[in-house]
Amino acid sequence: MARKLAFINYKGGVGKTSLIVNVAACLARMGHRVLLCDFDTQSNASIWLLKLDRWNPINATGEGAVFSIFEPGRHRVCDLIVRDVVLDKAGGHPLPGLDLLPTSFNLVDLESEYAGDPRRPAYVIFQEQLSEVESDYDFILFDCPPNILRASQCGVFSANEIYVPANPDALSLIGFTLLIEKLGRFQQLSASFRRSSMGPAAQVYGVIFNAIKTGVDIEVPKMRMQLRLNQFKAAKRTAKEARILDSFVRDAMVVRRAVALGLPVNLLGQEAAGDNVVRDYERVAEELIRNPPLPA
Repeated sequence: MARKLAFINYKGGVGKTSLIVNVAACLARMGHRVLLCDFDTQSNASIWLLKLDRWNPINATGEGAVFSIFEPGRHRVCDLIVRDVVLDKAGGHPLPGLDLLPTSFNLVDLESEYAGDPRRPAYVIFQEQLSEVESDYDFILFDCPPNILRASQCGVFSANEIYVPANPDALSLIGFTLLIEKLGRFQQLSASFRRSSMGPAAQVYGVIFNAIKTGVDIEVPKMRMQLRLNQFKAAKRTAKEARILDSFVRDAMVVRRAVALGLPVNLLGQEAAGDNVVRDYERVAEELIRNPPLPA
């Protein structure tokens, strides 16, 4: 059974997409089969990994983007997955095992235009279709926008583990608090749609400090985040194993360079080596792998 991890924080701008793309790439390079599902209406992960030449046609028509499973409903998740998504200049596949379920700007219509059937919410439709391909993967990662509206609900409902990217600032702490509150409401709303075969409903399992700028001391922000996390654990509003990951990711210019090239940083070779940020992402991936497996 694939491990299904949603990355989300109610605070935007924490570097969530750079974190999830590069962790997914590290997992794939370690030999795991990984599917990255892009549910952020800004489409940053899709633009990054497809580059504009492949993403623009999808965005222009909506064909091939995840919203098409809802409207017009002619496609299924299995039809939309871009296998071995990363291409090099020669059209080769330098990172086999990393697949993408892409999105485009029309995903915003899931919030405002899509009526659907209240007896079959969008998150149920998505989860049912995702289950058709789950066995193909070791990890399925969901890049969720900073809310728990319909797009995020698709990822959260399908996931079993939630990881919260955070910066060492007060706003990340506030975003984490809001996330826990909204998550509890959504779990109540969606409980009647869950089946035992899906495993437990998603809970927060970890907080990952990301994009740490040079010279910034994260010990006090970590202490404050730990205090809040302890409060939520005591109230049974997170997984009992929830913790702040020991691994963290430093801010690095090479990440912006990687976006421009349409490559994860672990494919930039010597250009990325000097910043050591590749090793940061690898440590996060390794720590996620070591986290306790979910109950059968």
